[in-house]
Amino acid sequence: MKQRREQLMDFIGHFQRENGYPPTVEEMRCGLRWSSKSLVEHHLSALAASGIIDRQDGKARSVRLRKTRDAIYVVPLLASIPASPPRDPGDGFSGDTIQLTRDILRQQPGLYALRVKGDSMVDAMIHDGDLVVMKHQQHADNGDLVAVWLPDSSETTLKRFYRENGHVRLQPANPTMKPLYFHPSQIQIQGKVMLVIRQLA
Repeated sequence: MKQRREQLMDFIGHFQRENGYPPTVEEMRCGLRWSSKSLVEHHLSALAASGIIDRQDGKARSVRLRKTRDAIYVVPLLASIPASPPRDPGDGFSGDTIQLTRDILRQQPGLYALRVKGDSMVDAMIHDGDLVVMKHQQHADNGDLVAVWLPDSSETTLKRFYRENGHVRLQPANPTMKPLYFHPSQIQIQGKVMLVIRQLA
C-alpha cells in the first residue's frame, strides 16, 4: 500500500513538471499500468485525507501535490486498543502502516499507531474506529492520555492518567463511566497519545 501511494505521488509530480498541469485519473491509471481507475481513486482519497494532495470533485485535472515525498513518513499500525472497560485487545499486530506528514507530527523514535475500540473517550474527541498515534514510553504525567497494560488481567486500555494518594487513577472521558483505580505496581504504561486521526463515516 505504501509503495503504491509513493508511486502515485511520483507520477503526479513528474507529470505536472513535464506538462504544466496535473494528470487525469485515467492518465494516472495508464501511466502506472494499474488495473482500474477505482484503484487510483482509492489511493487518491487516502492521500487527500492525509493532506498530501488537494483535489476538486468534478474536475478532471484538479489534483495538486501539497507535500513532497520527503515530507512524509510511515509508522506501524500495531493493534487495536479498547477505549472502554478494559478487555483483551485481541486483534494483535496488523502488519499495516499509516502515513504521516512532518508538519502534523514531528518524526521521532518510538511512534506507532493503534485503532480505538469503544466509546469511553468520546469527550476527548476519540471515537470508536479512530486511530491514535502513540509514542512508546513507560512514564506519564498527570493528565496524559496513555495506553496502559494491566498485567493481572492481561488487558489493555486507553485512559487519562493521574497519580493520587499513592494510587493511579485511569479516567475515562465519558460521564457514564467510572474511573479505574490501581496501585502503581499493577499497571504498565505502554505509550502516550501524540495525535488522534478521526475516521470520518
